Amino acid sequence: MTVTSSNTTSRDGGSPETGSAALVVDDLHVDFSYPRPAVAGIDLRVDRGEIVALVGESGSGKSITARAAIGLLPDTARATGSVRVDGVEVLNRPDRVLDGIRGARVAMVFQEPQTALNPSQTIGWQLRQALRAHGRVPRQRARARAVELLALVDIPDPQTRVDHYPHQLSGGQKQRVVIALALANDPVLLLADEPTTALDVSVQREILDLLVRLRARTGAGILLITHNLGVVADIADRVVVVQLGEVVETGDVYEIFANPREPYTRQLLAAVPRLPDAEVDGEVGGEVGGDGNGADDESGTGETVVAVEGITVRHTGRFGARPHTALADVSLTVRRGEVLGVVGESGSGKTTLGRAIGGLVPVQAGRILVEGDDIATVSKSRLRALRRRVAFVPQDPTASLDPRFSVAESIREPLDIQGIGSRADRAARVAELLSAVQLPTSFAQRLPHELSGGQRQRVALARALSADPHLLIADEPTSALDVSVQARVLDLFLHLQSEFGFAAIFISHDLAVVEQVADRVVVLRNGGVVESGTARDVLTRPEDRYTRDLVDAVPFPDPIVQRARRELIR
Repeated sequence: MTVTSSNTTSRDGGSPETGSAALVVDDLHVDFSYPRPAVAGIDLRVDRGEIVALVGESGSGKSITARAAIGLLPDTARATGSVRVDGVEVLNRPDRVLDGIRGARVAMVFQEPQTALNPSQTIGWQLRQALRAHGRVPRQRARARAVELLALVDIPDPQTRVDHYPHQLSGGQKQRVVIALALANDPVLLLADEPTTALDVSVQREILDLLVRLRARTGAGILLITHNLGVVADIADRVVVVQLGEVVETGDVYEIFANPREPYTRQLLAAVPRLPDAEVDGEVGGEVGGDGNGADDESGTGETVVAVEGITVRHTGRFGARPHTALADVSLTVRRGEVLGVVGESGSGKTTLGRAIGGLVPVQAGRILVEGDDIATVSKSRLRALRRRVAFVPQDPTASLDPRFSVAESIREPLDIQGIGSRADRAARVAELLSAVQLPTSFAQRLPHELSGGQRQRVALARALSADPHLLIADEPTSALDVSVQARVLDLFLHLQSEFGFAAIFISHDLAVVEQVADRVVVLRNGGVVESGTARDVLTRPEDRYTRDLVDAVPFPDPIVQRARRELIR
């Protein structure tokens, strides 16, 4: 495979080849006895003070390369080549050697802070443990260093937060704590594996700003693994593009985005969803005709499938905590054949809204009408019939599909539960849906672990459509997918929506994705609707300041445009 390279200067003005190397990977091969190696001869270098983005589709070898750099390859892996961190070889070294390198010279920033932090211990305790992993540190000095680390990652009131537990912090604050843990022993290299994938756009921008500042403050090199090319355009100095375990192109971020030489790189860039040009050209916040509130715009072509009328949802407090109002006086309608996008930061009420419409969360005020029937007052038999008309597409099909069920059994299960059709009818429906989601019928007997992420999401779509729903609620259905797979799944979603004519509520923190699929958009903040209207109006000419901030936080997949925007926002 051809590798192209462009060794131009980094955005900090220095050549990447002249700095002190934090990471050097030479001819790395990693094999798991699969038909092809996971990594097949990767070469890359990260200098101190440099951010290098490692990009490619799922299965391209990105995470395996990062795990090799911190000595965390599985026991079943066979690795050859060389991986040097700060000049020290780490590949195939014994644990007693690696224990002195992990944390001290190289550290990992994980994708999901919720699982990276110990819920039963305070933040300060966890930071002290990281410090003591590489030598004896007196308790008072360890606590002072923990407070210093929290201040370094911009945690407010670090003297108090050091005694908090993870559940007392927001998602963005938890990710900052994970970064603080990685920085505890002043490593020369940070491995950031999808560090913003689980975050909404506003928090993502804060974390990216933090990584840029930390690079300047600490001088550490950062290997950024991501499928979000907007993030790459925002903060990376150089880019390494990998496919099927091989490097296909590497170079300066400006050159890669402006003049990609390899078809695979061009394919990745073409698959990135983008907000319309009006947002990029600075037209945000311009005058908009009409009243600016499109909650009742009739962009659907048929009858109203769901009407939400002033609903309020409160979560009762546990263990003496105050009740939390998740939704407050929310109203909206969705018509047959229409896609309504629901956007907002984490905690804004997006998922609660979807679950309330699906009858999974009780409402304390207002009402929800599904095809004219109030789901809170109808008979049990009628509610059962209504629930057949509402289906969910989950964020993570790996967790939602029973690992013991074949593809055919997973798709057929809603029909079995609802008692719809004969055995022959159900088998025919499975075959029809496999064709509709563009999977071969030979996949019917496969298990979930035998499928790729995109294939599992196709099965999840087929399962959701099995009972012929009138409303599909899709909660972050593509957030875990890389850009090319995401593009194919979104195209499939739009094709299915056109073919079957169902209404849909599409919940996402990715505004560019929402603009691509939605007819109208509702923006939630703290459980209330702050703005609604056509997708084009809301996402290119938002009237509310909060919506404008969300739009401004979306990184644009062009380094020249995005960095100009970053300077304007500052």
